[in-house]
Amino acid sequence: MWDFLGGQYEQILFNSWQHFSLVVQCLILATVLAVVLAAVVYRSSALTGIANSVSAIGLTIPSFAFIGLLIAPLGFGVVPAVIVVAFFATLPILRNAVVGLSGIAPSIVESARGIGMSRFRTLLQVELPMAWPIILTGIRVSAQMVMGIAAIAAYSLGPGLGGFIFSGLSRLGGANSLESVLTGVIGVVVLALILDLLLVGLGRLTTPRGIRV
Repeated sequence: MWDFLGGQYEQILFNSWQHFSLVVQCLILATVLAVVLAAVVYRSSALTGIANSVSAIGLTIPSFAFIGLLIAPLGFGVVPAVIVVAFFATLPILRNAVVGLSGIAPSIVESARGIGMSRFRTLLQVELPMAWPIILTGIRVSAQMVMGIAAIAAYSLGPGLGGFIFSGLSRLGGANSLESVLTGVIGVVVLALILDLLLVGLGRLTTPRGIRV
């Protein structure tokens, strides 16, 4: 194992950075999409129900099957990997964003409107900051989930540590096959822990002090 790590050291670091970068960029894209969708639907109970149903049903789609279906129209490479990771990342964030925005007391919104704040300004300066801790919880859940999905997305020759896993599995029983699989799996776990710690720090920096207290 140590010989394998020593011989593949630079490649492991490069693939780890690609994996981490893919997940973080897809999380940012998913957060923007989820918050925008939640802001559109959270005032309507019917639309909220649809959004929650889509989130629940979407999570039942096998990620491996999804990436396989995208290979036919999009080919191999980064594009299908980004679509799959961003799709699954959006679902928990959307659910939490809807819950967070819906849970804000109407009296708080009315008070903000009463002092002359517009609807859009109330959303940005009052509702989203108050819902942010719940939204961030959804982001942390998504981060852990899609860290593994990004490894599966390597089936489409996408970037990341999944290449070590699939390469090892395809040569199972051969030289360094088990070491290759273990490198990919352990690397994904380590990256997931690092990203979660970064998100915890982000929460402490971005959550308004009044809400933390």
